[in-house]
Amino acid sequence: MIIGVDGNEANVREKVGVSMYTLKLLEYFQRVSNESNQFIVFLRENPRDELPFQTAYFKYRVIKGSFLWSQISLPLHLFFSRFFKNRINIFFSPAHYAPRFSFCPTVVTILDLSYFYYPQEFLKKDLYKLTRWTQYSVFKAKKIITVSKTTKKDLIKYYPAVESKITVIYNGMDREINENSTPSTNFKSLKSQKYILYVGTLQPRKNIVTLIRAFRLFHTNHPEYKLVIAGKRGWLFDLIFKEAQDLYVNENIIFPGYVSDEELIVLYKNAFCFVLPSFYEGFGIPILESMSYRCPVIASFNSSLPEVGGDACLYIDPYKPEDIVDKLELLLKDKTLRKELIKKGKERMFFFSWTKCGKETLELLQSSV
Repeated sequence: MIIGVDGNEANVREKVGVSMYTLKLLEYFQRVSNESNQFIVFLRENPRDELPFQTAYFKYRVIKGSFLWSQISLPLHLFFSRFFKNRINIFFSPAHYAPRFSFCPTVVTILDLSYFYYPQEFLKKDLYKLTRWTQYSVFKAKKIITVSKTTKKDLIKYYPAVESKITVIYNGMDREINENSTPSTNFKSLKSQKYILYVGTLQPRKNIVTLIRAFRLFHTNHPEYKLVIAGKRGWLFDLIFKEAQDLYVNENIIFPGYVSDEELIVLYKNAFCFVLPSFYEGFGIPILESMSYRCPVIASFNSSLPEVGGDACLYIDPYKPEDIVDKLELLLKDKTLRKELIKKGKERMFFFSWTKCGKETLELLQSSV
């Protein structure tokens, strides 16, 4: 059996969200590839060094072309390749978009449907692709993967006819953690400081403005604390910087931008707590990352976050900055609660594994042929 995979989301420098999801699946596929389960990973450009290396049964195939790649270049290649010996038996798209046409069954992963709830956060061309191409992909697909029950519920809400094709397969979390990582960055200085941490893309849906407002209230009584907001700049990120300036707390907020895995380790391990005040998440991998580094979590009680965090988080109303402040104060005063959250967090992360995610995904692909 030969499985085709769209690997483009993993073939980028700054890997977050869907990019990390795709990379972890490629790593699993490479480990388990054999004569019975062979993989061809399709890319627009040559594979980056951090992608899994090729083996006899795990190969990359570069198809040039940037314009409508998944709709024209890739489908044409798949169509003509059916006449050759190494024709694929099934095609897997880890990120919403299946080839416009293909001779074999397809499986597609839908990570979230935020574009229905927050269309203003997307460029017009991206919104068009997400709405039109996703619709085409889910109706065409033989099977659909969602990364949470929340995303499954949303998918059924907007595309009720595809309900019978949906399987929930959770994202994972690496259990083997390099505790001795020593990145040569300025983050080492944070070890001696007290700070609250946010990790994620800087965009309105993440509700960072409310976090900044809450931090201002908290900082009034606890001026020794800083707020670290780590992540690459997304859509309308300038509103976040403006809020920090308008509230006169920008000198106490650190914006390191996108950070490497090694830098993230330092940030998580030394933070007072991690806060994820998002209005909507399809899964919420940073919650598990925080728990794995013994960092207590405060998260919004909405979308998939309670599904992922379970009883190992303190939950807040994302529309009320004072609720965030109350939870920060509670965590500061109650040392027993802090220890309990850390303990529950370590236990919680064992519910999620990239190996389990990869195994269940492969089994679904095998059953879809």
